[in-house]
Amino acid sequence: MKIGVISDTHIPDRSRDIPKQVLDAFKEVDIIAHAGDIADLRVIEDLKKVCKEVHAVWGNMDPYEVRNALPEKDVFEAAGRRIGLTHGYGLPTRLTGLVTEIFKKDNVDIIIFGHSHAPLNKKIGDILYFNPGSPTDKIFSVYNSYGIIELNDKIEAQIIKIM
Repeated sequence: MKIGVISDTHIPDRSRDIPKQVLDAFKEVDIIAHAGDIADLRVIEDLKKVCKEVHAVWGNMDPYEVRNALPEKDVFEAAGRRIGLTHGYGLPTRLTGLVTEIFKKDNVDIIIFGHSHAPLNKKIGDILYFNPGSPTDKIFSVYNSYGIIELNDKIEAQIIKIM
């Protein structure tokens, strides 16, 4: 099973659309997870055109319309794994601690988050912490990116640079 992971799209503020490379890659996934700062619900509609199952949460920069339509936190299962999805907030240096606290009672295997625009693919203890970066903004990163998580006998995750 493959999960396409995206965050911090900020559409239409930082870009008119989701980059074609991302949409093409997400045609090959079973689930898409968007970790917030969507800005326009059209982004979710565009993702659903390439993959039926889309999980999304709102982020700190999302307007009322997005916050009203989406949860702040989601926990879902895929291939026998529990996945926590949130955006995060505050100082980027404290994000992993913050998201750990958010999901401390949820017994998750993977925590997907955004906010910092900086990619992270790191296992801490038994939990994979995964931030795909941003496909549209490089304010805190030297490249735009998204992610793919594969769930088979083990969890394999990769950050993919947008060319």
